[in-house]
Amino acid sequence: MTATAAGGPGLVQARFVRRYKRFLAEVVLDGRSEIVHVPNTGSMATLLHAGADAWLARAANPKRKLLWTLVLLGLPDGGLALIDTSLPNRLVHEAVAAGRVAELAGYAQHRREVPIGSAGSRCDLLLTADDGRRCWVEIKNCTQLGSEPGRCDFPDAVTERGTRHLHELSERVAVGDRAVQFYLLSRTDCDRVGIARGIDPAYGAALDAAQKAGVEVVVYRARLSSAEQRVGERAIFVG
Repeated sequence: MTATAAGGPGLVQARFVRRYKRFLAEVVLDGRSEIVHVPNTGSMATLLHAGADAWLARAANPKRKLLWTLVLLGLPDGGLALIDTSLPNRLVHEAVAAGRVAELAGYAQHRREVPIGSAGSRCDLLLTADDGRRCWVEIKNCTQLGSEPGRCDFPDAVTERGTRHLHELSERVAVGDRAVQFYLLSRTDCDRVGIARGIDPAYGAALDAAQKAGVEVVVYRARLSSAEQRVGERAIFVG
């Protein structure tokens, strides 16, 4: 995917100053302070480094109140992390459609944002084979630096929504469908994904139960640069 996350012609480099009010950040762009949109509900606790490179996408609508969206943040080692949580679903769908995710190959139909469960939820991706077999895929963006070098954890904040999604995936397995929890490792300084059980014990317990019920876990790394963001190679899941 070429970096046109918010509709502009590409990403523009700025310098990160601070995040505040959850969905806002201050950056320095072309020598002046600018307030930008932060499309991320998590804590981002291990990502916020004053002075870090910030890569912004310009809004397609010139009348939007905030003209810029934060897409990538630089890491201390010179790498990058994907901040815009609207992108992983699109990136994974593109990779599946292109046949670059072996675990999800062989499905003729791909649908995004499909209703699931009884609580008004939507599943990120529903894959259907010609013979009617279905695979429900929930996608999570992983950026929380873990306690060990090279480990990235999910979640970075309590996620009741994520826990509900795991229950809904388990329900699909119970009726004969396939279900996959897909973690996209979205920081370049890590090579494996684990569960932040200290941050959200309920999510960890729900994942354990979901795996016992037959929900599969698939982990891939994101390849990130200011020019392109895409799904790369498989990564390790350490639970």
